[in-house]
Amino acid sequence: MLKAVQILGWSSGLTISQRLTKTRKSSTVSFISTSLNLSTFSSVTSSSPRRIFSFNPTRMSSSLPGSDPVANSPAFVSVQSAVDVRKIKFCQWCGGPTKHEIPDGEEKLRAICTHCGKIAYQNPKMVVGCLIEHEEKILLCKRNIQPSHGLWTLPAGYLEVGESAAQGAMRETWEEAGATVEVISPFAQLDIPLIGQTYVIFLAKLKNLHFAPGPESLECRLFALDEIPFDSLAFSSIYVTLNLYLEDLKNGKPKFHYGTINKRPGSSPSDIRAFSLDYHLQP
Repeated sequence: MLKAVQILGWSSGLTISQRLTKTRKSSTVSFISTSLNLSTFSSVTSSSPRRIFSFNPTRMSSSLPGSDPVANSPAFVSVQSAVDVRKIKFCQWCGGPTKHEIPDGEEKLRAICTHCGKIAYQNPKMVVGCLIEHEEKILLCKRNIQPSHGLWTLPAGYLEVGESAAQGAMRETWEEAGATVEVISPFAQLDIPLIGQTYVIFLAKLKNLHFAPGPESLECRLFALDEIPFDSLAFSSIYVTLNLYLEDLKNGKPKFHYGTINKRPGSSPSDIRAFSLDYHLQP
């Protein structure tokens, strides 16, 4: 369940101008992240004019993929401040008190048990969900839990042990929206280092038109593409995902996206636009 998920947001600027070139045998496959300009545009499809909530590209705030982040870049700050290990005061295995040191051969501060010597390693959590379109409408859920109670989101939540990412996304959709869906393809992977989360969002379609809010949702609704409540979205990851999807429709068809969401220093946790999207890659 998504009870304590990301408290991050978009900045007014989307920084996503990057290139990654990959050589495979004699051919070169290039993955290019074009500079998205999701400013107000007249149409997503040629048949119906639509007004889309906008954001504009600004400067790139991180180094090229595969290189070391610049120390004062958002990417560096996010990785360094992902989790405060000093809050881990007792061993999860034996209950003994911990000390906080950098183990030999490592580079990060860890919580080390003073009794059994075990090290508490912290790993990111995976959040999985579905972007469901039906007849040019998107299924959204209004949250009935904190954080972001009363705001809209895609059905999504934490992946459970023993299920694949696609299975988890379908389960979360059933739990939050009472909808049975068929996964079509992966759409976006969005890493959020500051809070140790990775979002994997799948494109999916309804198997039938039966859906209803589960315990964690106040309401479920199909929104027309030009009526998506961008001013009332719960999380930056959802803001990013929906804008990328609408931009893809404008350009012809959806494609897979990868990016890193980094919080803008000093911004309010409730500001869903206070961040940059770095390392944005797409075919």
